[in-house]
Formats: sequence, C-alpha cells, structure tokens
Amino acid sequence: MKEELKMRRSADVVILMQPSSNYTLLYPIQIDWDKFTTYRPDVSFSGEVIEFLNTLSGALMKDRQSRLFPDVITFAYFCRKANLLNLKAEYVLDGELKLGRGILFHIAPSNVPINFGYSLVAGLLAGNANVVRVSSKPFAQVDLIIKHLHKLMEKGEFENVANRIALVRYDRTSDVSAYFSSIANVRIIWGGDATIQTIRQNAIPARSFDVCFADRYSIGAINPMAIMKAGDAEIKKLAEAFYNDTYLFDQNACSAPHTIFWLSDECLKEAKNRFWTAVHECVSAKYQLQAVMSVDKLTAFYRQAICMNIKEEQMPDNMVVRAELSELPKNIEDFRCTCGYFSEKTIQSLDEITPIVTIKYQTLGYYGFERKELVEFVRRNRFLGLDRVVPMGETTAFALTWDGYNLIDTFTRRPSVL
Repeated sequence: MKEELKMRRSADVVILMQPSSNYTLLYPIQIDWDKFTTYRPDVSFSGEVIEFLNTLSGALMKDRQSRLFPDVITFAYFCRKANLLNLKAEYVLDGELKLGRGILFHIAPSNVPINFGYSLVAGLLAGNANVVRVSSKPFAQVDLIIKHLHKLMEKGEFENVANRIALVRYDRTSDVSAYFSSIANVRIIWGGDATIQTIRQNAIPARSFDVCFADRYSIGAINPMAIMKAGDAEIKKLAEAFYNDTYLFDQNACSAPHTIFWLSDECLKEAKNRFWTAVHECVSAKYQLQAVMSVDKLTAFYRQAICMNIKEEQMPDNMVVRAELSELPKNIEDFRCTCGYFSEKTIQSLDEITPIVTIKYQTLGYYGFERKELVEFVRRNRFLGLDRVVPMGETTAFALTWDGYNLIDTFTRRPSVL
C-alpha cells in the first residue's frame, strides 16, 4: 500500500516531505531525501567531479560488456578527463564565479537509453545535485552505467560527488513527480509535447524554472559532387556515420534525419545510387528489422502517397525505404516513420529548405558543404529552428550546447561580487 505523503508549506510551493513508495530507487541503495535537499551547490567543473567522471569512464571502457553498446563507449569517451578539461576551458572563463543552482530534476526520454547519463553529467559539471528519472523501459546500457556507479560507491571513492546523484524509475501512474518537482531548482524535461504538459501539472518553487527538450524533427543535406569525389573508404565511413545517426536508435531520436535534401547536379543519380548502396550494405550487416516495422514503413508510404505526389525509389528490400518528393509540403514532419524511412527532395540551393523550417526543427546533418556557407545559410534565413548544424555522423553526439541551450550557463548562476 502506498504511503501517505507528508507535507509542509513553503513560502512559494507546497513541499512534499518524502516521496511516496511508488517508485524504484536505482542508485544509491538508500537515500535520506531530507538530507539530500540540504545540498549546497558546487563550482562548475570542479576537480572532484572531473575525477569522478574520469574514473567512471575508465571503468566502462574496461568492461567487456560495454563493447556491445557503441553508445556506452561514446558516453565513456565523453567523460574522459582530457575531454572534460577541454570543455571546462570552453565553458568557464578564468576567474569566473559560477555555482550550480541546487537540485536538478531530470526526466529522461524513453527512446534514447544513454540520454539520462548525459543529462546527469551536464548537471554534475554545472555543480548541482541531480535526481534523474530514467526510462521506465529496461535498457542494458542503463543497467551497465548504474552497475559501475554502485561499484564506485562500494569502494568509497568520490563519496561527496556520489551523494549528489539519485537515479529513480517509475511509470506514468506514479505521483512521485510532484515531490521531485517540489524540491527542484531546475526541472529538465526530455520528451514529447504530451510528456511535458503532464510533468508541468506538478508545481515547482517560484524561483525555479523548466528547461524543455520537446519532440523535434531533423533533416539532412548532401552535395552529390562530394559523394562522387570521395573514395570508396570514405563512402563506407559516411554510410556507417549515417547508420549511427539513424538506425542506431531506430530513427527515434529527435536528431535523426528523416528528410534528405540533395543539391541538383548532373551526377545526382549516380551519387544517390552510390550513397544508398553503401548505406544498404551497412544496414544489412548490422540491423535487425522487425516484421512489424516492415508493415509500418509500407503503411507510412501509402499514407504519404495519399497526401502528396511521391515516388518510391527502388531498393533491394525494405531495410531502406525512400520516398522521392516532387514538392515540399510545409508539414513534411507529420509523415515521419522510423527504422529506415526517408523522404528525399532535390533542391537547387539550401535556401529552398527555408519555408518548412519551424521551431520544431532541431538538427541539420550535412555532407559536402563548407562550414562558412552553412553559417551564412543560417544567418541569412534567421530560423526559429535548426539549433544544430553538424556533419553526418555527429547528429546524435551529445554536446553541452543542446537545442540552443548552453547547459552549463543554464544550470548555473553567477553571483556578482563588486
């Protein structure tokens, strides 16, 4: 039977004294929530946090099980001391006074297993204590990271940093979000629009605020001349990069491209064939397509064909499904599908993309363009969306600037001392 929640009234919000029993504590083994709420923030990129994350990185790298999960290896690589020190130089000026905001409550998404880890790392680096609700779906990657967090705790290493972490799991029927919201100085919500609205029904203190990473849409752009100039090894590398951007998370990540734009050129047909042949070979070797997704992709194509003029591009099978657009509807994002379904459009210049780009657009993955022309493209068109323009292969790569937010600045405050 669920415990009754004790409450006391703060000046700005009803504070629930302890969360209900309707959740599972994944880390640590036990926790005193009253003590947890007394945490005092740390400076950004403290040496203790960097050493803690570097030790976690080393443990994950040495674990043979990690080799089964490229996303875990990538996470461990991100947490290396050398990388964190480079990030510190980028995000904290010498002599700058930055302190964490206090307690961060992270609601991780259900579709990207490792996201909870990156959100936690950003919170730690900014100097905060962190309550992270991990996905209610079971993921081996999540279990692997939590296993090594417990091992660090058992060794008694970095106790001060370890005490800033609480990892919990609960489903949508639980009311425990109310408690975690009530103690949060910042609430970070990763998920669809419906998830955000549901979480926002829980009050937060008056000086607290939400940082929301809503459901978004991503695209790709390819210069066919660059495809034709590349050697076979480079094309194979590009296909693997594209695979990691899309199939690695079943094309569910907000950063996964769904519509691919090709610059018009005499070599376009040959370039497309070269690119998609390499992608198909990569997918066939690495990906297991579930039967239900084969049906879903077929259904998605027919639904799209009803609403616009499209042509199915021939592929050996439905591991890769391509719908060639003769027009570019402004609501193309409504026709997304997963597990390898792509709309394609030929354009004369990148500016033709502009009319469809709304605030819902997150990432543009590109190949064959110069950074300077892409900067001018964004500056010229002054988009509400497209917060990330990155080379193909890096659309899912986490950065401390995400969706237009500088996470270190957002998760910290700057006391002024005159």
